[in-house]
Amino acid sequence: MSSSPEPGDGGLLAERDYWRTLIDVTNTVVSKRDVAALRAAITENVRRLVQHDHTNIYLLDEHGRLDSFVIDPAAPQWPEEVSASIDLAAEPFKSRLAPLDRTVEVDVETADPRGWEALHAHVKRSGVKRFCNAPLAAPHRVLGVLSLGRLTAVPFTTAELDRVTQVARQIAIALENAMAFEEIAALKERLARENVYLQEEIRGTHRFEEIVGASKALRRVLDDISTVAATDTTVLLLGETGTGKELLARALHAASDRRDRALVTVNCTTSPAGLLESEWFGHEKGAFTGALSQKIGRFELAHEGTLFLDEIGDVPLELQSKLLRVLQEHEIERLGSTRTIRVDFRLIAATNRHLEEMVGKREFRSDLYYRLNVFPVRIPPLRDRREDIPELVLYFAQRFAKRLKRSIESVSRESMDLLCRWPWPGNIRELQNVIERAVILSRGSVLTVSRAEFEAAAPGPSGAVTLEDAERDHILRALAETNWVIGGPRGAAERLGLKRTSLVSTMRRLHIVRPAPGRQP
Repeated sequence: MSSSPEPGDGGLLAERDYWRTLIDVTNTVVSKRDVAALRAAITENVRRLVQHDHTNIYLLDEHGRLDSFVIDPAAPQWPEEVSASIDLAAEPFKSRLAPLDRTVEVDVETADPRGWEALHAHVKRSGVKRFCNAPLAAPHRVLGVLSLGRLTAVPFTTAELDRVTQVARQIAIALENAMAFEEIAALKERLARENVYLQEEIRGTHRFEEIVGASKALRRVLDDISTVAATDTTVLLLGETGTGKELLARALHAASDRRDRALVTVNCTTSPAGLLESEWFGHEKGAFTGALSQKIGRFELAHEGTLFLDEIGDVPLELQSKLLRVLQEHEIERLGSTRTIRVDFRLIAATNRHLEEMVGKREFRSDLYYRLNVFPVRIPPLRDRREDIPELVLYFAQRFAKRLKRSIESVSRESMDLLCRWPWPGNIRELQNVIERAVILSRGSVLTVSRAEFEAAAPGPSGAVTLEDAERDHILRALAETNWVIGGPRGAAERLGLKRTSLVSTMRRLHIVRPAPGRQP
């Protein structure tokens, strides 16, 4: 590998000193976990092994081109056109100037400049007469090239080229490690930022100031929230879909004594009974097919915090008794375990369904209903707080304009009148969707809403059209435009700003059924 020692004790001593220096340089370079520190250590340490004037390192980018990493202060920077002209996969770089499998030496004065004219001219201008290039070969890839230049015509000896090869390998390992540590640090920083964001989200940063409106109906709700927030009393939020029940739950948690702990949300409509039970209580490894690891349930995650059960009216009947037991005993068992876990959480539940009617139809347990209905808060639909609509329109317009990088300064009077008259069956969620579409479609600084979006179902000034008629016509129009597709990203529920289950329930109430082919509803 290295040159044979020269005869006599002097040669053996020189060989010993070289290996000591190589070990010292290797330890110095490999110990640098910071890319900047490694960059600063390379030049002075390489010069201890091989005499030269310019120490440069060039790394391969994602396109296979060389980019400078270390440029010796004594060496001139590469011009942009020089960097662009180098392709290590092409000749003469591939075999003569910078092969990626061995170290080579180049005599600038006698070398053929064809194929590397720009680089050859740059090297000559820098005063370099000889240079050697060694691949930075890490265990699994080649990172780039170590290039050492001499301002004299003294050639690099075989022993020196061996040393350059060895030190290039150590630099490659150190460089790969430093890059890995830098990437890990960046990922940790990003995860820390995401964790802060998620913690703020889960702890309820949406406080009262983000609840828009000043109507009497809304003020009554906020007064109720303020009154009950400091207690651990169970709160039941009742209201149509899209009225902001989750936002109020977050505000309630943020105003409570548990604000420094987690607010854990469970949507009771998202999973079938078996999966919902696992979501609630968690499971042990091997508890059922597919349970490949232990999972902590949402009730356990909410310990010492707040548990928000959204759409509580959709909990399957067979799970209601288990939910009642947890609320009474504050104890759970993970699926597949016999160990009892004590949980302490404040419960907030929400539903858009009429639980009393469901109790009468035996669709909802009466004992669970009374356990939930300790402090009911009825949230008014948007049509009962019309004086809040202008403020909500401006709030959503500014929010979406900022997100979509649009300049919206005002709302046309005709559009505002139209928005204030509409009954909003989808409530605030529907209004939000309408404003987002309007911001996208508006060309100037004045927000306008298309009358065509409403006029087919808008109640006339005579009052001949009832609110139920307007709601029915509005839903039928959305169904017709989506070819009666209810769910999914392009379905009628998304267009109306409703949940799929809520739209299906409303269609049943309004006796809306898909017409037979060839007939109109």
